[in-house]
Amino acid sequence: MDTNRYSRRAFLKWMGWSMAALTMPGCGSTLRGRSGNRANIVVVLCDDLGYGDLGCFGNTVIQTPHLDSLAREGMRLTDCYSAAPVCSPARVGMLTGRTPNRVGVYDWIPNDHPMHLRSSEVTVATLLQQAGYQTCHVGKWHCNGKFNSEEQPQPDDHGFDYWFSTQNNALLTHYNPVNFVRNGRETGQIEGYSSTIIVQEAIDWLGTHRDPDKPFCLFVWFHAPHEPIATADEFMDLYPEARERGQKEYYGNVTQMDHEFGRLMETLDAMQLRDDTFILFTSDNGPETLNRYRGSWRSHGSPGVLRGMKLWLYEGGIRVPGMVCFPGKIRPGQECHEPVCGVDVLPTLCEIAGIDPPSDRELDGASLVPVFTGKKVKRTKPLYWQYNRALGKNKVAIRDGDWKLLANADLTEFELYNLALDVREKRNRAPDQPQRIKRMVEVMRSMHQEILAEGPQW
Repeated sequence: MDTNRYSRRAFLKWMGWSMAALTMPGCGSTLRGRSGNRANIVVVLCDDLGYGDLGCFGNTVIQTPHLDSLAREGMRLTDCYSAAPVCSPARVGMLTGRTPNRVGVYDWIPNDHPMHLRSSEVTVATLLQQAGYQTCHVGKWHCNGKFNSEEQPQPDDHGFDYWFSTQNNALLTHYNPVNFVRNGRETGQIEGYSSTIIVQEAIDWLGTHRDPDKPFCLFVWFHAPHEPIATADEFMDLYPEARERGQKEYYGNVTQMDHEFGRLMETLDAMQLRDDTFILFTSDNGPETLNRYRGSWRSHGSPGVLRGMKLWLYEGGIRVPGMVCFPGKIRPGQECHEPVCGVDVLPTLCEIAGIDPPSDRELDGASLVPVFTGKKVKRTKPLYWQYNRALGKNKVAIRDGDWKLLANADLTEFELYNLALDVREKRNRAPDQPQRIKRMVEVMRSMHQEILAEGPQW
């Protein structure tokens, strides 16, 4: 049992103090909205949404008008990465700013598994909560195995004042799910579709639970378009040309998610909050690779022009759609080609809120605030991925500038690609780049050993 969780909570309750009173914002300057208020924050995460699944990322079939509008209003991140090619590690990387293997989340977390995001980790929600932000999580959690149990930390132990979440997928499907938990209490079956239910909860929280005198941070983590999928007829009917089994369901599911995202944006507009709100939209990994349920359903997600899909360390497994919007701070209609990653979320939100990121542990991300004005991210190390169950021989990868190095588990066989010239990863440059290989292999091995030593064993 995680005793630190309960002793800390009991102590604060006894003293009558709040974490916000104990830890105030750091000395950094706050990025304020157009009204001069501290910026609100909305982080929207999809599940298994491919790089090529949105209109604004080149899809000519799936209709995503609201996300296409966000791309026009803000900045499209063409080289946006998840922290892992699979869901749970990607999520903890986003929350902690640390590569998931440091944190000890190495793969997707089955129900009742001991693997979890430990109480010793500091999340961005906790930091914002300590700085006076109201924090809310709605949707898929998937950062522990013993969900809604005292045996492991839950969303409220990681900084969320309000949570309405599931351990993993919406079950039994996206329609009429039975497994949501609201602030520690099971809801039972809820009628409707998962994306609609999640956004409605977010809207209700904004309207009835939020203190209008305080800034907020809202994490909206969709289940869509992960299987087991279910889609309303009105969205499937938009695709009469779809012939292959499952296409209508998948295409419609992405459009239904887009529709609900649009409802959330309309609510922020109606509440006159958009001008003070930073919005990040992305996905936790590439599109589903495998046929599930004995082949009765398979994903029709697209990695676009990229090689590989979910579970691969080629680009299609980790490069995902990404967009940011911040009125008055990000000029509309921009494209950013800087490599950015899920581990950058914590330092980015800290800089936006004017607070200091943790200094007592190694962080792997960097603030993206410079890219808002066309500058480069100030990185001290390459982006790093490790996934021991990755498909194919490559289990470790780093990206440094335009160059990406992949390696097998023993770090003895390597592939090297210049992504600026070869985004499809077709031409292995390792044979003709011996000096670059030597330098990058040294960096990879050093990072690999350091991260391997820090990660816990379950």
